[in-house]
Amino acid sequence: AYTPNIDRLVESGIVFNKAYATAPICAPSRSCLMSGLYASSLGTQHLRCEIPFPDSLRTLPEHLASMGYFTSNRNKTDYNFDPEDRWTHWSGSYAPWRNRTDERPFFSFINVGPSHEGSANLRDRYEQSIEELTPSEVHDREAISPPPYYPNNAETREVWARYYDLLTAMDKNVGRILDSLEIDGLMENTIIFFFGDHGFGMPRYKRWLYNTGLHVPLIVHIPADYTHLFDSEYGAHNPELVSFVDFAPTVLSLAGAPIPPSMEGQVFLGPAKAPPRTHAFGARDRADDMFEMSRATWDSQYIYIRHYMPHLPYIQEGFINSDRKDSYRALRRAKMRGTLNTEQRKLWEPKPVEELYDLRADPLELTNLAESPSHQDIKSTLRQTLHHWMLKHKDLGLLTESEYMARSQNSSPYTYARTSEAYPVEEILSGAELVGKADLDQVLEKLKHPDGGVRYWAVMALRHLAFNGGNRTWGDKLTLDQLTEVGLPVKAYASLSTCLKDPSPSVQILAAETLAITGVGDEALETLEKWVASDNPRIALEAARAIQLVGPAARSLIPTMYQVIEKNLGEPGSNRKFKDFNYASFTGWSLEWALKNLGEDIQVN
Repeated sequence: AYTPNIDRLVESGIVFNKAYATAPICAPSRSCLMSGLYASSLGTQHLRCEIPFPDSLRTLPEHLASMGYFTSNRNKTDYNFDPEDRWTHWSGSYAPWRNRTDERPFFSFINVGPSHEGSANLRDRYEQSIEELTPSEVHDREAISPPPYYPNNAETREVWARYYDLLTAMDKNVGRILDSLEIDGLMENTIIFFFGDHGFGMPRYKRWLYNTGLHVPLIVHIPADYTHLFDSEYGAHNPELVSFVDFAPTVLSLAGAPIPPSMEGQVFLGPAKAPPRTHAFGARDRADDMFEMSRATWDSQYIYIRHYMPHLPYIQEGFINSDRKDSYRALRRAKMRGTLNTEQRKLWEPKPVEELYDLRADPLELTNLAESPSHQDIKSTLRQTLHHWMLKHKDLGLLTESEYMARSQNSSPYTYARTSEAYPVEEILSGAELVGKADLDQVLEKLKHPDGGVRYWAVMALRHLAFNGGNRTWGDKLTLDQLTEVGLPVKAYASLSTCLKDPSPSVQILAAETLAITGVGDEALETLEKWVASDNPRIALEAARAIQLVGPAARSLIPTMYQVIEKNLGEPGSNRKFKDFNYASFTGWSLEWALKNLGEDIQVN
């Protein structure tokens, strides 16, 4: 892409070749950037969740404001916690420091939007975003080579060419910022971090816990008067691992501020620079209404990924992955034509339990080495590294959002996980690690555990074992008395039936989904019907998504689905269809999609 302004930054800065987001999607990434904590430590790992920020902690702009800095935020409110009173100034300006009333130092978080997913995937947004481009700055569609996850046809070349154009449009906005600093005489005493908040807004990039979704550009511009703080020459390419969790402590260090012991990253620039990190970490959780849980770690050569819901495909069916986005539509058309190759078909298939890629030999992550005999030691080492990281940081993704919010009432999930013995993270993680690994008897034993988190993962292990529903026709219904064998032995279904009375709504919902998807018992549908009508929006969302996944067997719930959609609608004349752009929308989308798949005449939007 043609990016002369970003090139200007390189000429006066350092390029970090191995910089990584901690999540392959925006709001959890911003949560980490502004807190210096992994989103899975705060409980902010789900997209557009509403999580209390711990009273005992402060965000990066609050720390800097206490030192006398003017702080500003441009255009984004998605931090997964309330950001409202954490900044001195909110502005849509590319030069927000001009709103200072004095000569205070400033810290500005400036979101530059043209390269967002929507601009690449929606034609009208793309055209708005490139209005300033000259004909010579529009990239030749026929010169584009899509990555191997996409068929090389006119549709996919068009979408990828748009991304090149959008990067050039984004670069013009970077130029506005740099020009404003120059005009104001501030370029030579302002340190600039330029980075993306995750991978490209395309399938197999944004939302995917791969190098493609986590690897980001990072350039740090260093004014000449500050070069003594750094050990690299202008234009140098630094090969060290850098994680988003490192940004907040690094900025505080460069500003001469103490680094709170609660921050989980390390300083990667300046006189207090820590030894290079040996591993970085990433997490993938719910995105809108699509539940997921995967974790990853990587060193200088290999990336290891553990999927805890491997029965779910990479591209789940639903609104955010629908054909309204040009990239998804192009892939689906190729799929329907039968022209996808093996790599491209993987996007719709269940995931392996573990993945391992050699990023040096295989930078496109095409060859999964998880079962390679010669790579078992490497996999085992990275698996243990990931295990210890999840325990150390009290990974809240091991509980459902409704569960950890219920357990942390009158506090915050972060505080609950660190001050309460009620969060047995080691036992819950051992339960999660049963998924795809344990035999049936081990799983059934875990169903007796006193902690609902452990029981939830035992049910998830059964859900994975039964994910294809055996060889039966969807929509068939059986009682437990009629069972001989479906996708699981009869004793597993008997245990799942008992889980419909579990104290944890999340355990009930997942057990009901597992039973209903294989057509076993009407009581499972009654459980889903009860919880989808709940006034707790997190529980209702879990149930709505389960209903969508159940498919034809959920037909009897059609009247309830319409009632819940009606409950979540916004006021007449509102700009939004639903009450809000988080739980109400997500629940509505899941139920609309379920109804659409059941043949109902309903528009999903």
